[in-house]
Amino acid sequence: MRRAFAVAALLLAASLPVRASVLRLNVNDMIHPISDEFIGRAFEQAQSEHDDAVIIVLSTPGGLLDSTRSIVEKIMTSRVPVIVYVAPAGSRAASAGFFILEAADVAAMAPGTNTGAAHPVLLGEKVDEIMKMKLENDAAAFMRTIAAKRGRNVTIAESAVRESKSFTEQEALQQKLIDVIAPNEQSLLRAIDGRTFKRYDGTNVTLHVANTRINTIEMSLKQRLLSSLMDPNIAFLLLVLGGLALFAEFNHPGAVVPGVVGVIAIVLALFALNFLPTRFASLALLLVAFALFALEAKFATHGVLGIGGIVCMVIGALFLVDGPIPQMRVNVITATAVSIPIGVIAIFLTTLVLRARRGKVATGSEGMVGEIGIARTPLGPDGKVFVHGELWNAIASNQIAEGARVRVASVNGLHLVVEPAE
Repeated sequence: MRRAFAVAALLLAASLPVRASVLRLNVNDMIHPISDEFIGRAFEQAQSEHDDAVIIVLSTPGGLLDSTRSIVEKIMTSRVPVIVYVAPAGSRAASAGFFILEAADVAAMAPGTNTGAAHPVLLGEKVDEIMKMKLENDAAAFMRTIAAKRGRNVTIAESAVRESKSFTEQEALQQKLIDVIAPNEQSLLRAIDGRTFKRYDGTNVTLHVANTRINTIEMSLKQRLLSSLMDPNIAFLLLVLGGLALFAEFNHPGAVVPGVVGVIAIVLALFALNFLPTRFASLALLLVAFALFALEAKFATHGVLGIGGIVCMVIGALFLVDGPIPQMRVNVITATAVSIPIGVIAIFLTTLVLRARRGKVATGSEGMVGEIGIARTPLGPDGKVFVHGELWNAIASNQIAEGARVRVASVNGLHLVVEPAE
């Protein structure tokens, strides 16, 4: 009997409709390898939990082309339908974000948003017209492939690449770049409920997501930390602060703490710079800056070398990360505000060290050299002298009378070598 009840319960549970669910993730930063990793993890979770769709809530000024291509590839091959939603109001999906928006199964925007401006940006180098044309044609072909597969306006989508055109949400809808405008996620799901669309693999999918449950996936602690490090301003700050800490450790050997902090900061900075379009010549400029700070403290050039070091550090910072958008480069204000204090501190630390090394030794036997004492016995050449509150055996090269003032010339074991103070 119990077994019959159990079987009936299982059959009843199997006959009940499974409540649909949608997985949401927020991408409100630059597009870089960490964004790519986060989106990939979300797709894997959505597939394993059999979610009906994935919503990428997107707000980005753009980012790296390699990461963008990887994200688009993940969207194309995802087994779970992908909805890209530019939101909230005031957000944008510019440059790399436009490629991601157009690649989605469902492209949506909130009121008061914009997209486009997807022209490829050359990374600082001045290239000839042929190379520039190659890069532009490659990006345009990439966009044509995406738009054609999704049945969107290929000509208008390509103009965002070739002519850097931007579109409001109404313009994007009218010109068939997006599928729907919705003020929030629930209204978006209701608007697309029951729609059938063709996926990249040729299959037709009908969405049934009205009033469905929305689960949110957040970045892991590691991804949040790495995403913060991907900010070029933070990477530069860690790099120069780590350099200053090592500079202090080399000038004061044995302090340990500055050395440990410096190594950790530099390793974190180099980890971030490894993923960013970094100019390694700029790292050489930063090393030259610290060298000039040390020379300024040693030779006292009235600020000439110090100013040169600050200029080297500012220039090195500005060219350190050659990103495709301004947000992926070190800000001028950051470069200046960091370089000047770092230069002043480095010169000050070096000055203290040089003064300490040039100063007279005040402890141990070497500290006796130059001290003035009184001969307590005649020195001819041996005798006794009273120096620094102590009675010493002394040797003099000339005859010195008792009570005469003497100066310590050197220390020879337990004997002082003295000479007349006059």
